[in-house]
Amino acid sequence: MIPPRDRYPSTPGSFLSRTARNRPPRIRAVTETDLPDIVRVDKEAFPAAPYPFFVVRQFFDAFREHMFVLEDGDGELRGYVMSTGTDDAESWILSLAVTAEVRRQGWGRQLMTEVLSHLRGRGAHTVVLSVEPDNATAVALYDSLGFTPAPGGPVRDYFGPGEHRLLMTLAL
Repeated sequence: MIPPRDRYPSTPGSFLSRTARNRPPRIRAVTETDLPDIVRVDKEAFPAAPYPFFVVRQFFDAFREHMFVLEDGDGELRGYVMSTGTDDAESWILSLAVTAEVRRQGWGRQLMTEVLSHLRGRGAHTVVLSVEPDNATAVALYDSLGFTPAPGGPVRDYFGPGEHRLLMTLAL
């Protein structure tokens, strides 16, 4: 298991820099006790189609070593990233989410940086993800990290009728 990391300083004046315990936020490996909070964050970030608890549980059972959470200085979970393993040198980012009060402060980027470094260290050569094509903020984040859209543009009905997704890949 990866030890907790406190290497991501909070931005002065940001939500995460002002906590009651006055501890800095940190990105750390997921634990089983985080699962209800991951579901909470997921429901906030994706209210139209959040993962049910049993799916998050199964992701945890299958991929726990590839899951990281963002915890504020009070110990409250504010974000997460989940990815698959690297058995065939390819990994998928299954989900990335942060709560509203920490958006646009660089924490999604830090979570992605953490998981990409982890996957690179585990032998991944390619990372793939899917994103809603109209989510310009997420597409811009992934683009800035080096992900490129798959040829052909968005895949129509990828997640069912009307649920188009842009597949993006990153060579590590």
